[in-house]
Amino acid sequence: MLESILKKPTAAELYMRLRRGRAGNIIVLFVVVQALAILCGIVFPGNFRYLDQGNIQLMLKAIPSLAITALGVNLLMIAGEFDLSVGATFTFTALVMAKIFNAHMPLGIAVLAALALGAAIGFLNGLIVVKTNVPSFIVTLGSMWFWRGIILIISQAVTESFYPSAFFTQLFTLNVGPMQIQFLWALLIAMLCWFFLERHKVGNFFFGVGGNRNAASALGVNVGRVKIIAFVITGFLTAFAGIMSTVRINSISPIQGEGLELQAIAACVIGGTALMGGRGTILGAFLGAALMFTIQDILLLLQAPGFYLRMFVGIVIVIAAALNEMLKKE
Repeated sequence: MLESILKKPTAAELYMRLRRGRAGNIIVLFVVVQALAILCGIVFPGNFRYLDQGNIQLMLKAIPSLAITALGVNLLMIAGEFDLSVGATFTFTALVMAKIFNAHMPLGIAVLAALALGAAIGFLNGLIVVKTNVPSFIVTLGSMWFWRGIILIISQAVTESFYPSAFFTQLFTLNVGPMQIQFLWALLIAMLCWFFLERHKVGNFFFGVGGNRNAASALGVNVGRVKIIAFVITGFLTAFAGIMSTVRINSISPIQGEGLELQAIAACVIGGTALMGGRGTILGAFLGAALMFTIQDILLLLQAPGFYLRMFVGIVIVIAAALNEMLKKE
């Protein structure tokens, strides 16, 4: 027995251990893609500038907005629900913030209003789902179109500029080594989400409600309250991501955030989150978002047409979902 404990595992054994982990598939896929990209960057430095500092900085700037949104969507999917309105929430909350600030109101009020509005949209979505028993896919699809219409009415289809104080701007654009501080914000939020999901009682309820609603209810869990909390967190984090993105580019466009909902769901599915709820990890969702931008960056460096990314995402979603189901049966 002592020999079996001290015996070094083979590469195949290490791979199988990692793959059986809760975020095993995405870790393996992410490491393989990174290794191949780094290798190509070393072998062909002139034609494939993956390791250039400018390229690394660009990726680290692009990842946080999707990653933070995906973290919220991930919590909601674990609880067994979807939110197709996050793209509209992302744009609407940032637009309201910019409008309030440009009306010469204090910046703090504008930011708090945007965050509160994001949480309120999430609460409204959750309340409708819980009280009517209409699938969240339908409720949030309607919510998406409603808020998109409001966005066009308020903005008059015109981009709104946003130039806050230098101090507030630095909170999201300060360079920390090769990255902007917004990447550190994404890491901090990921750690908070992990602590909530893995170490807090309510976070643990998410798995129970998403995995077996009837069993969770029989154990005394308030299923409706848990789902509403998940929707509120999703709306709040989406609003935060919208604020961060708007500060970075100093404007908010009416079409900004379109397609974000599908990208966030794709990042979660690629990261190992079950479509039917009850299973998922914070690390998986974060790496899923990072992988999507890594592939996009690789395609841009290869000068491939932009629609190739959509093709890749579509293929990987199906493969990831299939692998997750295989892993579930093992």
